[in-house]
Amino acid sequence: MSKKEVVNLMKAAQITRYSKDIHITLNDIPIPEIGDDDILIRVKAAAVNPVDILNLTGAVRLIQDYKMPLTLGNECAGIVEKVGRHVTRFQTGDRVYSRLPVNRLGAFAEYVTIPEDAVARMPENFDYVTAAAIPLTGLTAYQALTEELHAKPGETIFIPGGSGSLGQMAVPIANALGLRVIVSGNARAKNSVLSAGADRYIVYTEENYWESLSDVDYVIDTLGKKEFTHELSVLKEGGVLLSLRTAPNKLFAMKNRFSLTRRLLFSLAGLTYDGLARRQGKEYRFLFVRADGIQLEEITRIVEAKHIVPLIDSHEFELSQINDAMKLVNGGHINGKVIVRFS
Repeated sequence: MSKKEVVNLMKAAQITRYSKDIHITLNDIPIPEIGDDDILIRVKAAAVNPVDILNLTGAVRLIQDYKMPLTLGNECAGIVEKVGRHVTRFQTGDRVYSRLPVNRLGAFAEYVTIPEDAVARMPENFDYVTAAAIPLTGLTAYQALTEELHAKPGETIFIPGGSGSLGQMAVPIANALGLRVIVSGNARAKNSVLSAGADRYIVYTEENYWESLSDVDYVIDTLGKKEFTHELSVLKEGGVLLSLRTAPNKLFAMKNRFSLTRRLLFSLAGLTYDGLARRQGKEYRFLFVRADGIQLEEITRIVEAKHIVPLIDSHEFELSQINDAMKLVNGGHINGKVIVRFS
């Protein structure tokens, strides 16, 4: 292999097929070429998320089916190495971060190309590891509150299971938007969630939220179908249950302009939940977060103004240990975002 060929190769964590087994290989592949509207980023840190497990197993293939081999990874922070001819917002050397578009995964690699409109500059004085923990959950919270729920100051939002990484971003963002925020979760996270701006915290081992809450405007579901009836019960009439886990529905398919076949499939998948909500005069929605650099800039401003620092799990991983990192996330016993560090 020539010297030039070596220089143009990078390490990337890839799969060749969907599988329930976590078996990702580290391959030498060409550094990707950039298009006119793209940015080439040298990755310094990438976060590992439950959605990476879904990508690995093919659980979201109806939303986005991938060609193989697939380089995994949904969010990262790094340095701009090169910009396309039409790029105007960034230049070489900028410190940036991104939730990658769902059709352009690849954060688990030494380099990644990302469209300019999916990228934002990192918060001031943040290191790469901390910054990499923000984009996906920050955008999820922001899109849930502003696009799906159109939440207004003074309204109440409840986040069951909100003591994890989503809650770390959703609580201060909701607080910044003037909402009253209620969270349920484990006892150890109570003080940190309250200090982030929650108005009330329910420890799930001490109190059943469905026995003490009522007339809530919105619920953001992070727990899935097992909690659906309880979550629905605390909503006021006309309230909205927005799920990140339960099932996509007809409205989700229509908003994303999926094919007629997928609209039918999603309509069937969400039929039970749509029906249960409608019979109580309530509404069910589903969210799968998308990349958006302009929204990420607004999240950056909130992060800086509110001094938000997401929790990082104490386990440290390099790219060669990606299987161990994924297994840790899949096990669920973590105390913050799991980060892969790049030298």
